[in-house]
Amino acid sequence: MGLQKEYLHDTYKSRGKLSEPTVCPQCGALFHKGRWTWRPRPAGAHEEICPACHRIRDDYPAGILELSGPFLETHKEEVLNAVRNQEAQAKREHPLCRIIKIDEKAEGIVITTTDTHLPRRIGETLWHAYHGELDLHYGQDPRLIRMTWRG
Repeated sequence: MGLQKEYLHDTYKSRGKLSEPTVCPQCGALFHKGRWTWRPRPAGAHEEICPACHRIRDDYPAGILELSGPFLETHKEEVLNAVRNQEAQAKREHPLCRIIKIDEKAEGIVITTTDTHLPRRIGETLWHAYHGELDLHYGQDPRLIRMTWRG
């Protein structure tokens, strides 16, 4: 007899299929054909807060990217522009890919995101552009990714 995997409940995933069309009253994203998109709001659309706005409201990230190092200290604005550009590109196609917060601290910058793909996308962009060290960490919870970039 094998071990049974423990069920991990994700508060930020819909409990059931959303009625279509459904629009997020906070960001305007539209749930259409099983996914969230950026489309005009149709008449009579249902309303439901999308998972990204829910995470932003709760300040509960799915991804964390920590930036540090001497390159960051001397090129902070350039690096942050690259971060924001990657978010904008990802968000155009995937409304649930967003930055929750960019927190500047003495030891570096911590960026929290609404999904697990955006930290990797940003981290890989920084690594390709500026080199440095890039590390990916998965913890006990597979719904959270942590990346570090030291440049």
